[in-house]
Amino acid sequence: MEKLKIVFMGTPEFAVGILDTICQNKYEVVGVITAADKPAGRGQKVSTSAVKDYAVTNNLRLLQPTNLKDEVFIEELKSLNANLFVVVAFRMLPEVVWKMPKLGTFNLHASLLPQYRGAAPINWAIINGEEKTGVTTFFIDDKIDTGAMILQSETSISKNETAGELHDRLIEIGSKAVIESLELIEKGNAKPQQQDDSLITKTAYKLNKDNCKIDWNKSGVEIHNHIRGLSPYPASWTILKDNENEWNMKIYESIFTEEEHQLKIGTVITSKKELSIAVKKGMLSIKVLQFPGKKKMKTHELLNGIQLTENAMVI
Repeated sequence: MEKLKIVFMGTPEFAVGILDTICQNKYEVVGVITAADKPAGRGQKVSTSAVKDYAVTNNLRLLQPTNLKDEVFIEELKSLNANLFVVVAFRMLPEVVWKMPKLGTFNLHASLLPQYRGAAPINWAIINGEEKTGVTTFFIDDKIDTGAMILQSETSISKNETAGELHDRLIEIGSKAVIESLELIEKGNAKPQQQDDSLITKTAYKLNKDNCKIDWNKSGVEIHNHIRGLSPYPASWTILKDNENEWNMKIYESIFTEEEHQLKIGTVITSKKELSIAVKKGMLSIKVLQFPGKKKMKTHELLNGIQLTENAMVI
């Protein structure tokens, strides 16, 4: 049994939960690698990653390379004398990095690989209406999310669960999977299994403005899944048109009800407290939304300050 000396690599909040679990389980973390600080927002105030904030608070050795192939960084990384690298929500590593530690470099991915390789597995599992997902730990190789799997842990997805809710649950499930993987590696009991590429049917494409826009030609269930799969971030959006007015509207929460109607798809129906949209074979009730320049709010709060006509449509 070889005592682990770990370098952890990650950037967002998802990675913080895993790093904290590693530390709480008394593993030796000799270094933390995260993204460089960068200006963000209107004031271009310098923004730090969630992983950096955690590392600083807990007095962990921190490196923030802008170039992962930089010779100075490579030498610094070697000097940490780690025998295992653990990667969670970071970026693609060059071979000189992932091949460095004696016991390898493993990644935690938020899907049941080989399904949903890519940047946004949590979102796409919900958008596509999956009933189950999970996490996979695997040893990194020279392609994205293709390495030999150490273990997987599965969980069900409820029909109204949002990406944010699933994200938080997967931190917990992923934390347990990482600790179990560390135990297997430390004891020399890991038996990595190659992924079967013939099983791939779904990919976790990077999210962008185009694929976050709601397609009202889809079924009500598909639109509902799209909304919850992008909630709370980056959020699905549409254009609300009412006579001469147009607004880019973000939608965070909806309820789909199956019913027959003769309304044109996209027709907006409002009362004092409710806003519903006619979709195929039913109505989509919008519960939480956001208008340009306004905060995210419940629908009845928005309707207190805006009146829509019977011509209102989403497009």
